Amino acid sequence: MKKEVLGKCPVCSKDLEVVKLNCKSCGTSIEGHFNLCKFCLLTKEQKEFAEIFIKNRGNIKEIEKEMGISYPTVKNKLESLIEALGYKSQPEEPEYKKDVLQKLYNGEITAEEAIKMMND
Repeated sequence: MKKEVLGKCPVCSKDLEVVKLNCKSCGTSIEGHFNLCKFCLLTKEQKEFAEIFIKNRGNIKEIEKEMGISYPTVKNKLESLIEALGYKSQPEEPEYKKDVLQKLYNGEITAEEAIKMMND
C-alpha cells in the first residue's frame, strides 16, 4: 500500500519540500529542492471534501446528502478549501441574505419572495 506524501511538517506544521526523487524502474535519483503542488499541502479533510465536491460536480444537495452536513457547512468547507489553495475569499454575505437564501433553498419561500426580501 502506497503512502501519501506529507505536505506539512508533523512537528511544526510548516510546508515541507521534496529533496530527492527516485525512479523505481531504472534506479535514477534526482536531488534538489522541489516544491509540492498546492493540493499536497491541503489537510486530509480538505482533500476528501475536494474529491466529494468534484465527484458530485459541485451539486450542493448531493454533497449535503453524501456528507450528512447542512448547506452552510458545505459552503464553509468550500470557502476553506478555496482559501487553502491560495485564492481570495469572497466577502461574507450579510446574515439576512444567508437566511433568505436558506429559506429559498429549503422551499419555504418562492423566488419572487426572495427577490423582494433581498431588495428591501
